[in-house]
Amino acid sequence: MKYKVLLLLGLLLCGPLAAQEYFPDNDSVKEQNTNYTAFTGATIYVTPTKKLDNATLVIRDGKVVAVGTNVRIPQNSIMVDASGTTIYPSFIDPYSEFGVKKAQRAQGGGRSPQYSPTRAGYYWNDHIMPEYNAIADFKFDDKTAATMRKAGFGVVNAHRNDGIAQGSGVLVALNSKGDDADRVMNTASGQFFSFSKSVASRQSYPTSLMGAMALLRQMYHDMRWYEAGNSNTTDRSLEALIANKGMTAIFDAGDKGNDLRADKIGDQFGIQYVIVGGGDEYEAIADIKATNATYILPINFPDAYDVSNPYQADYVTLADMRAWNQAPSNPKVMAENGVPFAFTTHDLKSAADFKGKLMKAIKYGLDKTKALEALTTVPARILGMSETLGNLNPGSQANFLITSGDIFENSTTLYENWVQGTKNVVNDRNKKDIRGTYTLNAGGKSYEMILSGDAGKPKIEVKQGETKFPAKLSYDDGWVILSMTDEANNDIYRMTAAVVRSSDNIRGRLVLPNGRETSFNANKTAGPEEAEKQAEGDDGEAPTVVGITYPNIGYGYKSVPQSQNILFKNATVWTGEAEGILMNTDVLVRDGKIAAIGQNLNARGARVVDATGKHLTAGIIDEHSHIAALAINEAGHNSSAEVTIEDVVDPEDIDIYRNLAGGVTSIQILHGSANPIGGRSAIIKLKWGESADNMIYDNTPKFIKFALGENVKQSNWQSFSRFPQTRMGVEQLYMNYFSRAKEYDAKKKSGANIRYDEELEVLAEILNGERFISCHSYVQSEINMLMKVAEKFDFRVNTFTHILEGYKVADKMAAHGVGGSTFSDWWAYKYEVNDAIPYNAAIMAREGVVVAINSDDGEMSRRLNQEAAKTVKYGGMSEEEAWKMVTLNPAKLLHIDDRVGSIKVGKDADLVLWTDNPLSVYAKAEQTYIEGALFFDMTKDASMRAAIQQERNELIKMMLDDKGGNNGAKRRPGSRPKQRFTCETL
Repeated sequence: MKYKVLLLLGLLLCGPLAAQEYFPDNDSVKEQNTNYTAFTGATIYVTPTKKLDNATLVIRDGKVVAVGTNVRIPQNSIMVDASGTTIYPSFIDPYSEFGVKKAQRAQGGGRSPQYSPTRAGYYWNDHIMPEYNAIADFKFDDKTAATMRKAGFGVVNAHRNDGIAQGSGVLVALNSKGDDADRVMNTASGQFFSFSKSVASRQSYPTSLMGAMALLRQMYHDMRWYEAGNSNTTDRSLEALIANKGMTAIFDAGDKGNDLRADKIGDQFGIQYVIVGGGDEYEAIADIKATNATYILPINFPDAYDVSNPYQADYVTLADMRAWNQAPSNPKVMAENGVPFAFTTHDLKSAADFKGKLMKAIKYGLDKTKALEALTTVPARILGMSETLGNLNPGSQANFLITSGDIFENSTTLYENWVQGTKNVVNDRNKKDIRGTYTLNAGGKSYEMILSGDAGKPKIEVKQGETKFPAKLSYDDGWVILSMTDEANNDIYRMTAAVVRSSDNIRGRLVLPNGRETSFNANKTAGPEEAEKQAEGDDGEAPTVVGITYPNIGYGYKSVPQSQNILFKNATVWTGEAEGILMNTDVLVRDGKIAAIGQNLNARGARVVDATGKHLTAGIIDEHSHIAALAINEAGHNSSAEVTIEDVVDPEDIDIYRNLAGGVTSIQILHGSANPIGGRSAIIKLKWGESADNMIYDNTPKFIKFALGENVKQSNWQSFSRFPQTRMGVEQLYMNYFSRAKEYDAKKKSGANIRYDEELEVLAEILNGERFISCHSYVQSEINMLMKVAEKFDFRVNTFTHILEGYKVADKMAAHGVGGSTFSDWWAYKYEVNDAIPYNAAIMAREGVVVAINSDDGEMSRRLNQEAAKTVKYGGMSEEEAWKMVTLNPAKLLHIDDRVGSIKVGKDADLVLWTDNPLSVYAKAEQTYIEGALFFDMTKDASMRAAIQQERNELIKMMLDDKGGNNGAKRRPGSRPKQRFTCETL
């Protein structure tokens, strides 16, 4: 295969010397054609912003020679009268899989995962393949090329969409003649990346989005280390990555969140990715603009749902309805915000669907000039080919379209698509365009006939008023053959007519249902533009687009809540401090902080909230949660310290809103328990409507999840190949990793030149007291074991979470200085929980352990106030101490008690106003504030419910009126239940 590549490269290099042919020609005795071709009298778009009327285009040898309104035409020119037509540069698709053989799915599977790579001499992970060259598996696809040319494309940038680092692409002209040596314009047209693993390898790691991100970061660290000459071995993958550094880097992100994730990795390593978006960038346009990236936008706008059945319609979420309604406006929003973008046919079933989707974007407000730029100059710039592609300046490739008019009108016909100076006929320019609206007189009756769609093969619709008659039409060689059926009588009318170029009307012979012959006539009443509007049901008005909310799902806000100055008057204040519970007390909030606590405080311009008869507390803090994340476990290795939940915070998880309704303001999102050393945590405030980054605590304390017990030794897994398989193996794994981290840290501190290892960097932070461990735990023997391991390496465990046998070793926990975050009354849900008791929390607390009650459950997390109350029943805790178990104590365990967890002057105003004693089952969180901003309000919630129902009804009506996608098809509603993550979720 490498010889094929070398041959193509050689031919490409010889391109400029084509006139000096060195091989014999045994096929003909003709001289080489040196004629020019001149297209005269056309409207020509030299660039999207440079339009010439009554202009001339001259081409030769596949290149533009001259263009203008006063061009001197060479004598040996073939003249083409292009009067009445418009010429545009052909389109460029910068992100395609055209002609490249798909990766073959790896064989095997079953009980044994693959942890090691399959290749020697390459990177340690099979999903990193920058050495792959798409040209090696390229074969020109005539059928697809014809479809692409019909859609207006002349050049595609093809690659193999497989893996995380996918290798380089190949730039191909869609020339119908010649061979690959002529068509291939660049064999290294860019390097490609994604967050998805290769189907060609069964290597387990990574199993998650956060794992893919960590792998990419480590890859770039390794590239720098290797490039500096530090490696004693050869790595062909890293060598290819280094060699490709100058290429355009294109990242297939696929949605707005991943757009930002990809850009963040690029920023860390000084790489500006071109990002393949997901079409939902309009929902986070400010953040998208801030990436400073150029985007490649699919336009696979979703089809409407079939909501005619009201019971099935209930399965369609408001978010999905909005996506259908709002997504076509994405290009417009991007353009209006100055975000550069190109279009792609990627994700469309066929390039034949492209024009319809593009017309929809224009109908939704996309400027036509921006649309043309997105198809010509922008993709050319992305590919570094601005000098020769995307324009019709002299010296550029002779890639251009000849149309009947404005290419962004449904009624416009694409006649020819010239690629590298080769003519490709799409629709015969000499064939009369019969599209339009007609009055059809046949058999003594009058009908309305609409001919629309493709000028070469128009679609027909025949009707009388609202009654439609099934009809068929063919139009070839100047003859029209059509038939229509009157279904009421099962009568078929058959008609034939010769099209007369000088007349807009159609007249011919009619065969009646009884076999008698007579004549018919169809008199044109409107042209193609009106016919298209009638066929599409277009009334000329711009579609109604519903407003964006933050987040853009049900219960999202029209604007992100902002901090207010507030005075709570006459509340029962649960301070969580030495002052205890204060009756009839005021709390003043200013600039997001608690400014004063006392009686008869002066509002000083603050909004006053009458809290008489109500209870004001600090916001609840959940030390152990798995909501608001897109992934929980990276299970590909037995240690995944290199991954972080901060990479995959999901700000649109509806459980955030539900937790706010339960008075929760902060949570620690923990990695799962798939491996002994898990990933790093994310500690966030539940700022509903904010971005993921704005939810994460500033200067956040550093935490990591460890795990013990059944999960990490894979007791209940189907695979049994990964170390460790026993509890004693878990201990040895910790000893091994901390020994390695200690050695790594010592070398780093000595100034030695070491390979930057994200995993060992994190473990070294633990050894240096810079990162804290929250450990999933159950049985006492393992609890003792980890404390001893920690003491051996001179650090302490921060928190044992679950810790359902903590009551057995509470004295040892207190001596070690470790806290406990536990359930109130869960037990017997698996074998190692059989000894759990509901008095566990109280017993640990009495021994001096800082104890919190956590949820580890998306449902329980919104009623942690009631879980805390159970410690009053089980263990006799006071109400104040019970309340601290979901406020101040988890704040202490998370090292954020200087900011939150109690009502104290200077702390963040994360507050909850309760209708009753917060430990009561009757208590409701009436209002929940974070830093003085109101993020949940019962009254507002009620109004939002009514607004959501009204919006659903409006969108359902729009969908019922929508004509659907191809052939009127609509999507069938289906249930997509929300997945709730737990410790074990893989």
